[in-house]
Amino acid sequence: MMLRAQTPEQLATVLRGQRQASKLTQKQAAALVGLLPKTISAFESDPERGSVGSLYKLLSALGLELVLQPKASPQSPTDSEW
Repeated sequence: MMLRAQTPEQLATVLRGQRQASKLTQKQAAALVGLLPKTISAFESDPERGSVGSLYKLLSALGLELVLQPKASPQSPTDSEW
């Protein structure tokens, strides 16, 4: 299954959905990778403030990996994509 996120908010929504689908609380997900539950909460509510390190730890807790690929139709990013 491929999940797509083109904005920080979409990424937060996808990660929250995956965490919930895995039946993990924020506390449980955080404990799996040595984060504080408030770090998970902050990432899900305000992803632009999260760190790359925390993102990778959360991805690990959820059994996900980050894959980068070119967009299907290259275009200039818009404000909504940042």
